[in-house]
Amino acid sequence: MKYDMLVEGGQIPSGKVKVSGAKNSATRLLAASLLTDEPVRIRNFPTQLVDVVEKIGFIRKLGARVEVDDEREFLEILTPGLSCKTIDDWELPIRTTYLLTAGQIVRNGIARIPYPGGCKIGARGYDLHMMVWKALGCEVREEESYIQVNGSFRGGSVDFPISTVGGTENALMCASVATGTTEIRNAYITPEVEDLIDMLQQMGAGIENFGNSLIRVRGMGGLMRGASFEVMPDRIEALTWIVFAAMTGGDVYIKGVPFRHMKVPLLHLEEAGLDLYRNSHSVFVSGESIQGQGIQPFELACGTHPGVISDMQSFYVLLGMKANGISRTFDYRYPERIAYARELSRFNADAIACEPGKITTFGIASLKGADVTSTDLRGSMALVMAAFCADGQSRIKDVHMAMRGYNGLLDKLKTLGVHASLIETG
Repeated sequence: MKYDMLVEGGQIPSGKVKVSGAKNSATRLLAASLLTDEPVRIRNFPTQLVDVVEKIGFIRKLGARVEVDDEREFLEILTPGLSCKTIDDWELPIRTTYLLTAGQIVRNGIARIPYPGGCKIGARGYDLHMMVWKALGCEVREEESYIQVNGSFRGGSVDFPISTVGGTENALMCASVATGTTEIRNAYITPEVEDLIDMLQQMGAGIENFGNSLIRVRGMGGLMRGASFEVMPDRIEALTWIVFAAMTGGDVYIKGVPFRHMKVPLLHLEEAGLDLYRNSHSVFVSGESIQGQGIQPFELACGTHPGVISDMQSFYVLLGMKANGISRTFDYRYPERIAYARELSRFNADAIACEPGKITTFGIASLKGADVTSTDLRGSMALVMAAFCADGQSRIKDVHMAMRGYNGLLDKLKTLGVHASLIETG
């Protein structure tokens, strides 16, 4: 389903909000649950995310049994078998389809997966995944509607030419069911990848990390054990609510903040003038959190964890629009991630300027209601936040992009005493 959102500006949030399980961990753990024929139970699972619903629907078609409890945020998965031969629709609008390969190969010696994000031959946004499958002993064919992988996984060496989160996750899952030992070089170990490693270890894989870029995996040589696991809290969602409260001057208690994975992002907020009240797992943001001189202008560069990652970029840009002066946010890893900034400028054309790798904001900016269009998941949420800070009504088109990353978004806004309405568009 596609949606637009209508927001009346000037609403100030107040109340408690709980951070859900991390999207970038949960969808990977769901795929890992297919590596066993024993029950897998996952707690703190963001069951209502669009990507989650799409992936659950697809793996049910493959043969997995999935019980979903939205209220308890709980999944139970049992996979007695998987068969790609029952699939007749290969359109799946998510990027992590490649993670569905290992569960099929370990059972059948053949896997068919949708092209990541629905892209067709020519886009080739999956070369590193093909490299993983080939390095571990399988053959790969690109068919018109799907990618087909044949063979069985054997331990080997995976040498990524660039650090890659998705490639690391794929290699970990394939190596965990392979026969023998695999070395993964130039890996990218994020907190969400650590979550996947912890669950795969619980399921029986022998995994050793050497720094942040070398992983050695001793495979099970077949199906793995069952597991009971809890998804880590979403560090990007936690940052979202902190910035939302700071920008609006609301009184918001945010529960479930993964502080140990957010040291550098939070340090940047503190240096911008936010005095955060916190305990070991929660933070309280109020009007008093902003020190006497207001939000201070800043410069920061997005990069890899443990720094400010690119998915967090839009929230610092948004904060810069409310700072006392000129702020600059750089992103040389994903320099073209600026389309959302052009949409933000519709709230105030003089408040923001962007070029590849660099976004400049001019504060303190007054924002006017606007019609804007979502360009990506996190950018879409930044547009929603800007709409609440603006004078007048705003329409955020294609806001379903934000709903891909924020579990129960409308309900969470309601718990904070602010309201938005959805309009179905397709």
